[in-house]
Order: sequence, then structure tokens, then C-alpha cells
Amino acid sequence: QVQLVESGGGLVQAGGSLRLSCAASGRIFAINVMGWYRQAPGKQRELVARIISDGSTNYADSVKGRFSISRDNGKNTVYLQMNSLEPEDTAVYYCNADATILTPQGRKGFSFWGQGTQVTVSS
Repeated sequence: QVQLVESGGGLVQAGGSLRLSCAASGRIFAINVMGWYRQAPGKQRELVARIISDGSTNYADSVKGRFSISRDNGKNTVYLQMNSLEPEDTAVYYCNADATILTPQGRKGFSFWGQGTQVTVSS
């Protein structure tokens, strides 16, 4: 199994910045994709940004130009730098990793989720 531990959430005023971190640990052979999703009250979980092992990235249109995702492959850690935050960014942010892990049956691919971290942006 893989454990994802998130940190960096909190309360910030509109226009402010936060940086989220997510560290993966466990019997990891490789992490193919790491990403951040968010879920606001009454809404579905949505992709915010993701980064592939080759460094390529995808962003939701609503965060392009404001958020930046990066990863440290040596530390199995992904970061989300969030700038110019807006009240609409308020949500629980979840880290996700598509990883190949080592099992007694060999290498297997799974998708793992963190426990979530609250981001609240006040107007």
C-alpha cells in the first residue's frame, strides 16, 4: 500500500497564497502520476492539477496562471503552489497518486488518495 500525507492547507484572505505538499510512502516501485483534486461543499470532486512522471502537467481552466504543480521524484512528493487565491477556491484538497507498487504477486498499479486538507479563502 501507499500512504499519502498532505500538509499546507489553512485559512487565507483573497489574493493570498498557500503551498500544499503531499508525500507518498510505502512499497512504491514507481509513481506515474501525482495530482491534486478538490471538493467544495455540495459539489463533485474535480481535478485541479496533475503532473506526469516526465514532468508534463495539466491544469483546470479555473486555476491556470494562478496555481503551479511540481514534484520531487526523489522524495515522492508533489507540491501545489496556489497564488491569487479566490473564495471560489475554498474546498478540501485531496492528493492523488497513480502508483505501481510491489506485492507478493508482483508489480501492480493502483490509485491512492490522501485524507484531504482544508483550504479556506475569505473575501
